[in-house]
Amino acid sequence: MTSAARAEPGGVDGISIGAVLRQLQPDFPDLTISKIRYLETEGLITPERRSSGYRRFAESDIARLRFVLTAQRDRFWPLKVIKEALDRLDRGLDVPGLETTGPDPSGADETTGAAGAVVTDLSAAALRRRRAIRLAPAELRERTGLDRAAYSQLKAFGLLRTDASGRHHADDLDVATAAASLARHGLEARHLRSFRIGADRELGLAQQILEPLRRRSVRGAGGAEPDEVESELLSTMLALHVALVRSGLSRAR
Repeated sequence: MTSAARAEPGGVDGISIGAVLRQLQPDFPDLTISKIRYLETEGLITPERRSSGYRRFAESDIARLRFVLTAQRDRFWPLKVIKEALDRLDRGLDVPGLETTGPDPSGADETTGAAGAVVTDLSAAALRRRRAIRLAPAELRERTGLDRAAYSQLKAFGLLRTDASGRHHADDLDVATAAASLARHGLEARHLRSFRIGADRELGLAQQILEPLRRRSVRGAGGAEPDEVESELLSTMLALHVALVRSGLSRAR
């Protein structure tokens, strides 16, 4: 994290819209606070809104904003094209005509494993962006290499779930990618059902912590920010799960 994005007094993460303007104006002299707000209204950036109503920009938000401004200035892309490019990048898809060099506009810290699975940024800003992504079943199958039979089995055992519109949340892309990799080791959807059961139990524990925080946030009562706590819980639970499995494998040698 840069010095500009370190926590300000009082332990508040991220930086204000004014600080973002000061950081980017040397490269984009015509940038104004009004334009940053307009880009947010258009859905191109999604800074966190505190219970006080103030925006807080994480490093990933600033990287995304820089991508938008660069695409406008250097490529003359209209906002519709930029939004489509960001959507494809968020889904892990290539953008035609876009060089792969330079900063990642998602701001995500990602590493790609041999199986092609991506370990994504678990920051609150990244989680907010992922909630808005939806994939059609055909797009998910194409992206992960699942055939229709394997896809249907994953749905039947509750590992993949569609919303009311029949589309998948972005997290289903990670689920399907992992399932496809495990299938190469002989693990089928029926073997993976225990992961769903365990995840639902962990979800119940997380909701016990998050629901009171969300109610207080809606009332404007202050306190810990639900999105930040959700990000911390997710990271900690994943670390605990990995440690327990790793410990078991080590003892079994």
